[in-house]
Amino acid sequence: MTDPRRTRSSDAAAPVEALDTGSVHDRPEAGIALCLSGGGYRAMLFHLGALWRLNDAGFLARLDRISSVSGGSITAALLGLQWSRLAFDAAGVATRFDAEVVQPIRALADRTIDVGVVLKGLLLPRSINRWLARAYRKRLYGRATLQALPERPRFVINATNLQSGALWRFMRPYLRDWRVGEIPHPVLEVAAAVAASSAFPPLLSPATFRFAAAAYTPGSGADLQMEPYTTHVMLADGGVYDNLGLETAWKRYQTIFVSDAGGQMQPAPAPWRNWISQIVRVLEVVDSQVRNLRKRQVIGSFERGDRSGAYWGIRTDIAHYGLPDALPCAPERTLELAQVATRLRRLDRGLQDRLINWGYAVCDAALRKHVDPTLSAPRDFPCRGGVG
Repeated sequence: MTDPRRTRSSDAAAPVEALDTGSVHDRPEAGIALCLSGGGYRAMLFHLGALWRLNDAGFLARLDRISSVSGGSITAALLGLQWSRLAFDAAGVATRFDAEVVQPIRALADRTIDVGVVLKGLLLPRSINRWLARAYRKRLYGRATLQALPERPRFVINATNLQSGALWRFMRPYLRDWRVGEIPHPVLEVAAAVAASSAFPPLLSPATFRFAAAAYTPGSGADLQMEPYTTHVMLADGGVYDNLGLETAWKRYQTIFVSDAGGQMQPAPAPWRNWISQIVRVLEVVDSQVRNLRKRQVIGSFERGDRSGAYWGIRTDIAHYGLPDALPCAPERTLELAQVATRLRRLDRGLQDRLINWGYAVCDAALRKHVDPTLSAPRDFPCRGGVG
């Protein structure tokens, strides 16, 4: 008999690394997973708009998993911590979404935090990433730990393990790297998990953690459950490994929603010749190509019927959905939003409105085109001013 895991891993169309990562899920099960990409404050606000539309459409309450990286993790983690306060009505719509999620995220976007944490990390004790976690703790999450996240939907905050080269997952039930092993029932602070997920190299990374070897479930790692891999863990931005936050959702669920706030790499007619600028440019090219590959494979799977769901991106032209009643979004204005820098830098309220509105509008078009054509078109954007 053919090993089902071997069959799965040999599927050239799979949008994740073709390895047996120890998952017990050989085939996707019924359920809906949402993936939130990285992209700093740009992603944080774009995804906020998408979540707003998912809530209005009644899909937020139906999600089984929310998998996130980097800027997407900032929004996802707050949503998870506030889940019990959202006050879902009989139709499954969170009546307190604006108060509990939108307003705190916008308050964070009113502040620049990346410059301050870098300077503190260079001049004061503690690493830059520890100062980043402290900023998140102060502005959004307090001292809440992963145990404050709900059982359902399952929130998965992803980072990249620089030692194993694999994905490191922060979740309520466990911390896990399939090669290193898993730590059950972690009491780690959410702020530290999000700081690791958004530890964009080279300045904001690495995020370092010390764990006891005895904290791991015996035999839970494939080949690296040994010191120092288990005891001195070094992580970077989850987008380094999986820039759509796709892997942990794809392996589990049949219906996948992907919200992609990845920025637009600009052509460079005369790239800088110094080695630092060359490295930066190479990283931009690698990120762009990996993101595009995953995007093509996701959409290809939808077209073949291997998975159901929808993809929407910050660089999407809303006219491609062919909906006569889509919210008005001129492509030249939405492409401006895709070029907002991947920073944790203050954005004025007008730009915040535009990013939120764009996430809301393109998510709406994707849902009504590919998921539920019976959904009513929204009457207006959630914030004033449209997309500019």
